[in-house]
Amino acid sequence: MIEIGILFAFAALIFWGIGDFLIQRSARKFGDWETLFVISIFGSFILLPFVFNDIGMILASSDHTFLMLLGISTVLFAAALLDFEALKKGKIAIVEPIYALEVPVAAILAFSVIKESVDMIQLLLISMLVIGLVLVSLKSTNFSKKIWVEKGVILAVIGSVFMGATNFLVGFASRVTNALVVNWFISVFLASVCLFYIVSNHRVGKLIRDFESNKKLLLSMSFLDNLAWVAFAIAMTLIPIVIAVALSESYIALAALLGLVISKEKLLLHQKFGLCVALSCAIILAVMLP
Repeated sequence: MIEIGILFAFAALIFWGIGDFLIQRSARKFGDWETLFVISIFGSFILLPFVFNDIGMILASSDHTFLMLLGISTVLFAAALLDFEALKKGKIAIVEPIYALEVPVAAILAFSVIKESVDMIQLLLISMLVIGLVLVSLKSTNFSKKIWVEKGVILAVIGSVFMGATNFLVGFASRVTNALVVNWFISVFLASVCLFYIVSNHRVGKLIRDFESNKKLLLSMSFLDNLAWVAFAIAMTLIPIVIAVALSESYIALAALLGLVISKEKLLLHQKFGLCVALSCAIILAVMLP
């Protein structure tokens, strides 16, 4: 079962790496709310046949399952908007490595709540990873300048804290219920909130036109992102949450590489060094976790 869990975590790595690259393109072209709505409504319909028999159980549950899923969905909603805005404003090669902060956040929660342990070597790797993130986040090494932080970095840091908490909560909820139910509920919640915003701002017509003219991009993005979350949730039911988060978090290497190669994003020397340190530590941490 451990091998299968690692395989699902690796699948999430691939799907998220490509998916975030497509999300950046969509967020810049259509906006955060439209992008999140398309992803969520896609997941709502695709997962519905697999969870239909469980919906009544969730609503009638007396063990606060509904409230737990509602709380997780709210946290993920905040994290997703912050992440999308960061991807829209910043370089993907700069923003993606910041998401490695999700690893220590999820690890701290896993250690505190369900007593998953982190040894000294892992703590050292996490510390080096954070140092790498600081380097890659700096626009200049001249601290006399007022603006030296890359666009999107602050949003990415805040979003990573929320997403790290979400990673843990999704894993915990997937063990209480099941991975498909958790992902379906989150998708329905996000789609509902986004639809309310889009309708309230009279952007339905624009959404329809954007979808009709960009079906390939939006459907590919939605498929990959939803598949990544399902694979990730399943992985966390088979292996420790900390291991699943660390393994899947290595998707930042693939996403950053896509940004450098395809989008021709340029980094300064210290940013390249920080990128290498951050990604290397994330990968090593993932491999070394017991």
